[in-house]
Amino acid sequence: MSKKKLVSLFLVTALVITLFSGCVTKESPAPTPAGGETKAPAAKTKVGMVTDSGTIDDKSFNQGTWEGIVRYEKEKGTIEKQYLKPKGEQETDYINAINDLIDSGYKLIVTPGYKFETAINKSAATHKDTAFILIDGQPHEEGKTDFVKHDNVVSVFFNEHEAGFLAGVASALSTKSNKLGFIGGMKIPPVQRFHWGFEAGVRYANKNLGTKAEIVDAQYQGSFNNVPAGQTLAAGMYSKGVDIIFHAAGGVGVGVFNEAKQRAEKGEKVYVVGVDVDQYADGLLKDGKTSVTLTSAIKKVDVAAYNYIDAKLNNKFPGGEVITLSLKQDGVGLPKENPNLSSDVTSKIDAVKKDIVDGKIIVPGTEEDLAKFLK
Repeated sequence: MSKKKLVSLFLVTALVITLFSGCVTKESPAPTPAGGETKAPAAKTKVGMVTDSGTIDDKSFNQGTWEGIVRYEKEKGTIEKQYLKPKGEQETDYINAINDLIDSGYKLIVTPGYKFETAINKSAATHKDTAFILIDGQPHEEGKTDFVKHDNVVSVFFNEHEAGFLAGVASALSTKSNKLGFIGGMKIPPVQRFHWGFEAGVRYANKNLGTKAEIVDAQYQGSFNNVPAGQTLAAGMYSKGVDIIFHAAGGVGVGVFNEAKQRAEKGEKVYVVGVDVDQYADGLLKDGKTSVTLTSAIKKVDVAAYNYIDAKLNNKFPGGEVITLSLKQDGVGLPKENPNLSSDVTSKIDAVKKDIVDGKIIVPGTEEDLAKFLK
């Protein structure tokens, strides 16, 4: 091939390559924000929880509170969570756990239970840039009961007596032996309110709904974690002919469920009324279908944790306030689904609930008010 032809071939090849290159789409570089810097993802708020006596899977207060935090993380994706179990149950143990979380960058602390009251009082004063959600308690000094207001603390309480009242009505309408029992953990106001409401609900059902139920045994075990003691107390009550026990006892209630399930597996018709959260699953027998849980007296600690985390993250934190959630606010009640309650019983409970919300029934929340109600 001549030199002239080689030059011509080279020029044609170069032209083809140039034309082909012009047909290729090139990606434009991503636009740079004003200022020339790439925007970093927003930092997540660190939310910590310190458990009360018991564990994070206590099927009760600790678990319910933690589930509210977990749900917020899943739905919003704007927090980073962690919980700590203190080494003991003294004020210093709670303060040390709180400090460990704060030292790790946690600026919002959730504490479930009255045992945190004096610890939060000190921690809130020391760490003013940290927010605290105190459930079932309010800050005060050791040895005193007067509320101490901190702008970085919101105290959340519940009308447990209203949930207890509905549980009493449900039990009175469902019992076959007309013998009911109550097992409490420690004799503290929230547990007592469940008890007082339960007694009032049973009496109301007897007077207005044609039942003849009686609470033949009511005992406080003295703790929230003694499972064997809970089973012993339940065994004694069931042996007396009680067929429904309402427990407001945290981990002690696990023992109540254990006893009820053992008896149910042998054919006895006994039930448990759960507490704090829907405990239907905790009453399931070996068949995975039958449950000894009649219903549960719920206080929505998960909702409280969720809502006030959200309030803090949206600059609506009601610091310094004491808030009480009632049946009217959907803060307490019974589960939406109650497989062991008949449709007739459910309808009657709904009517009672409406009367409470409308103010036609005033549920006693103190021992003195209960005495008046029973008369």
